[in-house]
Amino acid sequence: MTRPSKLSLPQSLASAALTGQPDKTPLHDVPPSAWLMALEVRAIWEFSALLPAWPLLNRAPRGDNHPVVVFPGLSANDISTAPLRRYLQLLNYLACGWDQGFNFGPRPGVLEEAKNQVIRTFASTGRKVSLIGWSLGGIYARELAKELPDMVRGVITLGTPFAGSHKSTNAWRLYELASGRSVTRETASYNLPVAPPVPTTSIFSRTDGVVAWQGSIQPPSPQNPHTENIEVVASHIGLGFNPSAWWAVADRLAQPEGEWQPFSREKRGGIQGLIYPDPARPA
Repeated sequence: MTRPSKLSLPQSLASAALTGQPDKTPLHDVPPSAWLMALEVRAIWEFSALLPAWPLLNRAPRGDNHPVVVFPGLSANDISTAPLRRYLQLLNYLACGWDQGFNFGPRPGVLEEAKNQVIRTFASTGRKVSLIGWSLGGIYARELAKELPDMVRGVITLGTPFAGSHKSTNAWRLYELASGRSVTRETASYNLPVAPPVPTTSIFSRTDGVVAWQGSIQPPSPQNPHTENIEVVASHIGLGFNPSAWWAVADRLAQPEGEWQPFSREKRGGIQGLIYPDPARPA
């Protein structure tokens, strides 16, 4: 993958993204607390909640059969995203995994193969590809969309730390161990906070125990007004199995190409307003 210029970290953070107002708060570099990290065991219950939530999830808007590639998180593989991909297939999407085994970071050839996968998928289907990335996988999705904007329909990330210091996560040491790379040098090679030039949604949780939620906030982008942040109540490990995250993904993917509208909590008779926290509430 051709790399953009050196990282230029913005000063805008959560309040700017949630309220649309500029902010000069320094870049967030504090990881989630040990208490939130311990609460990651909630992922078991989030997965268990899929069955009782299924009657509602099955009512999500259907897709138009366009292709979707789902990238797993750090040290995970396509098995971790299989439930989400199966759900999207039932909603009439051509959903597939990244087909590169475990995600141990952008080792030599990884990003190039991911780029080639998007190119092949676009060529074989004749349709733009939606990219979904969980945690580190979301970094791949965003950077690929920057390189291939004419082939990417939109990007959705789940708990992806693109807007914070590497020290704002509890996984950076695992990243260095798994990838064999310095996370400081790695992040300095990309302009991670800049939004891709396609519709972009960041799904995040303030109770994420791995990634500080402030690092998953997309500030308003003058280059791309089609960006948004959707808050869910979830653990980091459970984001890919969380029913409210699934509904948000389905809602975003179902939008007709070229007719993007921001996510609305008021749709569906107010049900979404009960499930999704108010984005304007204080940090």
